[in-house]
Amino acid sequence: MEFILDTAIDGLVGSLRSMAIIAMIIIPIMVFIEILRAYSVLEKTYFILQPLLKLYKLPKEAALPLMAGLIFGLTFGAGLILQAVREGHLSGRDILVINVFLALCHSLIEDTLLFVALGASAVTLISVRLVFALIITFMLVRYYDRIIALTNKFGVNKTKDMQEVNKE
Repeated sequence: MEFILDTAIDGLVGSLRSMAIIAMIIIPIMVFIEILRAYSVLEKTYFILQPLLKLYKLPKEAALPLMAGLIFGLTFGAGLILQAVREGHLSGRDILVINVFLALCHSLIEDTLLFVALGASAVTLISVRLVFALIITFMLVRYYDRIIALTNKFGVNKTKDMQEVNKE
């Protein structure tokens, strides 16, 4: 019985230590995000993603959701994607390309800091995620028409274009 109690206490103490480390990383990041939002820094730095937008044939309105998703994560990026869709700036293709890229490579700062705290290499994490996301998304963009033709041929693509959904 003493073994079970000792194990439970060790597990609780270890979990609390891990939560404290995560909180020390996450809380400053969240404060930083709010400062950036207050001063509209993200909107002013979209030119950084111009090469990526050009490579993936995305409109400039895709820069802000991409930047936010890359730096801060999927939740913030998704909110900006929804806003851009409601404003009519992104096509269904644009949304797919952004979502695939962000699914593979999101929250670079937060995730990297968390894994570095656990002993991982920041350079390795970021470079592998970026390279993998760049290659997979490039393949999607390059073969997009073929992929859509195949899904239509087999009756898989039954979703509406996002612009049609917004009109309803």
